[in-house]
Amino acid sequence: MKEQITTHEEELVNLRRIEGQIRGLQRMIEEKRYCVDILTVISSIIGALRRVRENILERHLKGCVQQSFSSESREAQDKKITEIIEVIRKFGGN
Repeated sequence: MKEQITTHEEELVNLRRIEGQIRGLQRMIEEKRYCVDILTVISSIIGALRRVRENILERHLKGCVQQSFSSESREAQDKKITEIIEVIRKFGGN
C-alpha cells in the first residue's frame, strides 16, 4: 500500500447510511417483501456506493495525482497517469 495523502473520513457518514440501507434490505428479505420494493432498495444502495466511489476518485485526482504532478519526476507522473487509466478501466463502467 502507498502512503495515503488524502483522507476519506467524510465518506464514513455515507457508508454508515449505506450500512443502514443494507440492514433494511436484509429485513425486507426476511419479511418476504415485494420483489420490486427490494430491487428499488438495491438500486438505491448501488447508487450510493457509486457516489462514494466517485467522491474518493475525485479526491484522489485533486489530491494525490495533482500533488504528484507538482513534485515528482516525469517517470512518476507517467506511472500516475497509467494508474488512473487502469482505475477508470476497472471501475468506470460499473
